[in-house]
Amino acid sequence: MYQHILDPVAGSLAWSSLVAAIPLIVLFVLLGILRMAAWLAALISLAVALGVAIFVYPMPAGPAFLSAAEGAAFGFFPILWIVINAIWIYNMTVRTGHFDVLRRSFARVSDDQRIQGVIVAFSFGALLEALAGFGTPVAITSVMLIALGFRPLKAAVVALVANTAPVAFGALAVPITTLATVTGLPLHDLSAMVGRQTPLLGFVVPLALVFIIDGTRGVRQTWPVALVCGVVFAVAQFAISNYVSAPLTDIVASLLSAGAVVLFLRVWRPVEGFSEAGAPGGTRSAGGTDGRAAATSTATLAREAPPAGPPSGGGGDSDVGRRDSGAEVFRAYAPYLIIIVVFGLAQIPAIQHALTSVTRTFAWPGLHIASASGKVSTLPLFKFDWLAAAGTLLIIAGLLTIPVIRIRPATALQTYFATYRQLAPAIVTVMAVLALAYVMNASGQTTTLGTWMAGAGGVFALISPILGWLGVAVTGSDTSSNSLFGALQVVAAQKAELSATLLAAANSSGGVLGKMISPQNLAIAAAAVGMSGKEGDLFRRVFLWSVVFLAVMCVLVYLQSTPVLSWMVP
Repeated sequence: MYQHILDPVAGSLAWSSLVAAIPLIVLFVLLGILRMAAWLAALISLAVALGVAIFVYPMPAGPAFLSAAEGAAFGFFPILWIVINAIWIYNMTVRTGHFDVLRRSFARVSDDQRIQGVIVAFSFGALLEALAGFGTPVAITSVMLIALGFRPLKAAVVALVANTAPVAFGALAVPITTLATVTGLPLHDLSAMVGRQTPLLGFVVPLALVFIIDGTRGVRQTWPVALVCGVVFAVAQFAISNYVSAPLTDIVASLLSAGAVVLFLRVWRPVEGFSEAGAPGGTRSAGGTDGRAAATSTATLAREAPPAGPPSGGGGDSDVGRRDSGAEVFRAYAPYLIIIVVFGLAQIPAIQHALTSVTRTFAWPGLHIASASGKVSTLPLFKFDWLAAAGTLLIIAGLLTIPVIRIRPATALQTYFATYRQLAPAIVTVMAVLALAYVMNASGQTTTLGTWMAGAGGVFALISPILGWLGVAVTGSDTSSNSLFGALQVVAAQKAELSATLLAAANSSGGVLGKMISPQNLAIAAAAVGMSGKEGDLFRRVFLWSVVFLAVMCVLVYLQSTPVLSWMVP
């Protein structure tokens, strides 16, 4: 059995921490500075982590590679299993044209671009984040906003800023599930804690969006509808994450917020409408690139799970004005309704028991690890809940969707395999990053870093969200950030005598704010609006929003670590 050593380098915790951080530094440099492809950067960083584990700690080569294999397996199941099947359902709606119908239905809710930005970028973007994540909402909503008449740069900025509050529970709560796995903390506790942090973002982001779209005038004229959207989303996110189910959190919150806006608009309208003067109509974007071409290049440039493409029907004023039958509108919404029903039924105790009755948990063969204190690690335990997994439920929802949207089974199957080809780089990236995290956790590199950082004492709570922010800013994924820093946050919390649940959750809540400045997301947004090569322009427009929101989150977490707000910690 391999046992962790905290200070393998000259008996010094500081020097050992510096060496333990090398794999992360390599990953950050390759992605953030050299702009290397995410899958290649992740593989190189994994090799570095293996080298540090074997030659510095020293962890025997066998267990080191076995831990990498377990991490890669976890990266595919359950994480990628969810993403692949969610994007498969979306791709089927694109193939059948039902996604176009969905887009047109949003346009008919209001002709005010400020309200359209809230509904499309925030509420519908949150639904896409809930079902798929990994860059999907930014790519799709930015193209939809251009189709509604937004200027390309503004469409991209709005989509990026909107993709914050729902990220922690994105892809059916994969970031939270991953966090629970790498930290060993209860999933419900982490879900509840994050659900007491990110609703603050859900409350303010719609107001930020109308400010981005139309400045202070936009806030003055549309704050009631933005407030309704934000409050409903925040309350729903808190309630579902704390009392119902983590995977359903963003699905319910997004739909309720959109529904609340639609109902509110029946009794209230802004004093005057807003549409950018001279905004390009249709799906035209910068450089004469239409929505289809823009989103196609998104699929090429996106480094994590980009969607297959844009709405297939074009767009433009004539497209928005087209009248769809009630049956077509129902079928456009049906896939999302089916998903909600399937996941809702899965929460019924009798059905849940049947689904979990075939779940198997086993020790990863040949991997035996103990902490520095001699306590046996639970890291080698692998849970294979193949029937109850969210990805499997999505397959069931997808199969039910096939006859509803009237896609031929052969076409649906073809689309399924095409989705795997489309996501090949993302599959390699996620599996490699999870393998890297498992190697660092299994070898003791994470424990060394956490023990050293705990020297900051209670002040560590103030900087805890910054770790998650940096992780997502570089990797583009809250899931990857949680896998990299989740265990470190727990170790630091224990050494500093702080709540492990609080700081682990802070990693995810702080991480969502790094999403808008990550190179991957910037590349996705720029490509989607036909501005490839101008990611720097986008970065300058969103960086301040990211930092301001992060500062607010840091203060909130710090107060939650003190008697002032400690009552919020489950």
